[in-house]
Amino acid sequence: MKRELLLEKIDQLKEIMPWYVLDYYQSKLSVPYSFTTLYEYLKEYRRFLEWLIDSGISDAGKIADVDLETLENLSKKDMESFVLYLRERPLLNANTTQNGVSQTTINRTLSALSSLFKYLTEEVENTDGEPYFYRNVMKKIATKKKKETLAARAENIKQKLFLGDETMEFLEYIDCEYENKLSKRALSSFKKNKERDLAIVALLLASGVRLSEAVNLDVKDLHMNMMVIDVTRKGGKRDSVNVAGFAKPYLENYLSIRKARYKAEKQDVALFLSEYRGVPNRMDASSIEKMVGKYSQDFKIRVTPHKLRHTLATRLYDATKSQVLVSHQLGHASTQVTDLYTHIVNDEQKNALDKL
Repeated sequence: MKRELLLEKIDQLKEIMPWYVLDYYQSKLSVPYSFTTLYEYLKEYRRFLEWLIDSGISDAGKIADVDLETLENLSKKDMESFVLYLRERPLLNANTTQNGVSQTTINRTLSALSSLFKYLTEEVENTDGEPYFYRNVMKKIATKKKKETLAARAENIKQKLFLGDETMEFLEYIDCEYENKLSKRALSSFKKNKERDLAIVALLLASGVRLSEAVNLDVKDLHMNMMVIDVTRKGGKRDSVNVAGFAKPYLENYLSIRKARYKAEKQDVALFLSEYRGVPNRMDASSIEKMVGKYSQDFKIRVTPHKLRHTLATRLYDATKSQVLVSHQLGHASTQVTDLYTHIVNDEQKNALDKL
């Protein structure tokens, strides 16, 4: 979603929210949470507050009038009823007879509500320096994790990784072969953005940064002499991330055409730009997702930018056998998350042995 449209939709949601949700929103801007995350959270709050009214728990006429006392006095049974509503409600898609949202979606909803309730009961201060209320019902609601071993997860994603020589082969395919099957109109668009697209794909493959971290990069955050980028991690923490050397020529090529190609002025600080009707804008996450999906599908299999992050992590672990180095590269607080990559590499080793 374009940044301008995203901010417009956020403003529309803010207009109907209770004052304490607006307090929460303002607080999280300083963390900072990404606008995409805040937009998704606001949608979850709208759904929850509408349910409170529809179920009769709140007698408010509109969601802006749902008071704090209602949230403070919610019971565990109330929240379990909300989860049951999510699990059983008809889907909006008229082409399916399936009811209920997925467990992943329910977990995401509960995560958003947990963030709001934690703010209201622990983080915010009223005029007396106290939180708005103390009873946090969300602490009594457990999320149900998807039952899947790391080995099973590794098996599911390993076919969507560009390991070994495929990393460079993917970049070379975009650079040299992709344009051969394009129409004249598509070719014109591809040639305009070729250097930029290659720079983005190379950076994702060479650093393992999250999509949001790449989107938010400014020119000043890229240090070509050291091949390091400064990023804002989850929770607003700043971090310096090493970038593999193979990305350097792609980044240099893009920087050489960035100003002229995208009509960038001094105030256009974003590293990756798009240009529409002569106006440069920061390239948004959905555009990068579509771009990566388009190239990868034509090359091998459609993947997301997050799979390119998995690719870097797997290759780095394969080269170093160090979960600590991988966790530092990815910006994880512990090595637990990186256990996945040991299973993927073990599978790769087994496949290699089977060929002997």
